[in-house]
Amino acid sequence: MSIRTSPPFRADHVGSLLRPPELLKARATFANGEISADDLRESEDRAIRDAIALQEAIGLQSATDGEFRRTSWHMDFIYQLGGITSTDERLQVAFKNLEGTTSFTSAALKVNDRVRVDNTIFGDAFSFLKSAVTTAVPKLTIPSPSMVHYRGGAAAIDPTIYPDVEEFWSDLSAAYAEEIRRLGELGCTYLQLDDTSLAYLNDPSQRQMIADRGDDAEHQHLRYIKQLNAALAGRPEGMSVTTHSCRGNFQSYWAAEGGYDFVAEALFGELDVDGFFLEYDDDRSGGFEPLRFVPKDKMVVLGLVTTKKGALESKEQLKRRIDKASKYISLDQLCLSPQCGFSSTVEGNSLTFNDEVAKLRLVAETANEIWG
Repeated sequence: MSIRTSPPFRADHVGSLLRPPELLKARATFANGEISADDLRESEDRAIRDAIALQEAIGLQSATDGEFRRTSWHMDFIYQLGGITSTDERLQVAFKNLEGTTSFTSAALKVNDRVRVDNTIFGDAFSFLKSAVTTAVPKLTIPSPSMVHYRGGAAAIDPTIYPDVEEFWSDLSAAYAEEIRRLGELGCTYLQLDDTSLAYLNDPSQRQMIADRGDDAEHQHLRYIKQLNAALAGRPEGMSVTTHSCRGNFQSYWAAEGGYDFVAEALFGELDVDGFFLEYDDDRSGGFEPLRFVPKDKMVVLGLVTTKKGALESKEQLKRRIDKASKYISLDQLCLSPQCGFSSTVEGNSLTFNDEVAKLRLVAETANEIWG
């Protein structure tokens, strides 16, 4: 098997990490007005340096900042886009797991001006990450353009600003293209676009929700793929781009279920990325059969190690599942990662720091034994 010298890597991870107790305490004291923004940033900087050192010590070839400066994996980015604001309306997303149900609540968004990039979003965060790594490639994760639309749909777009919705889509992709260009200027060579919508749309109940609000549920994924490709068309030379698709990740709960079959042919065949991070930690993600649509020049990172619970998978189990996947796609096109982030929101999933370390180490060791 070939050694990976460009992303995605044989052993990789999605991005977010459990926030250390010291950082959570600093965030709380900052929210209470007891420390300054500079004090909070110093706490973040220390925690991020430790997280980078951990990732490098485990042997990962890429490192993220754990998304330690964020409250949410996506809304912290989306609200910084020009033309998008939060509203007083509360948006609730239903989540479930084997124990019961819960919901994630955030402010709804409104598109009330032309969508644009005013400042390089997460630019300072990436620059710090880049300065702090020693052996690993700095990896930045941001929500995909699809996430701007999926939460509210057409109803969130002011028709007086965009009487023709095609102009909204054009501006949205152009804004992302500009953001990606700016990140390239800062030296970003590994960018991941997180996109839950492309997994959610495999779930008939999610498609029904989209249809009920008046959007085209049967073709929504095609629109998202088109706009993603438009955003990536002029990406900087030397920048590797992946996308991550999961069915929701909030305090060990998920929002959707179903294999990749509904979107697979278009997603894998048409989306212009270098690799796909795919959730595959249990039956709710379906089988490996859709991987037959992945072109030979694309990589797939199998998310076989769950971040939903602390129980550790065995190497033998992971190797058996990778062998099953290789019946539909070449083993040389595969990599290994956890199924999602460990802390998509600041609260984190239901596992410990030691569980997290063990799972990341398991990914690195298993990948090394398979691919060398």
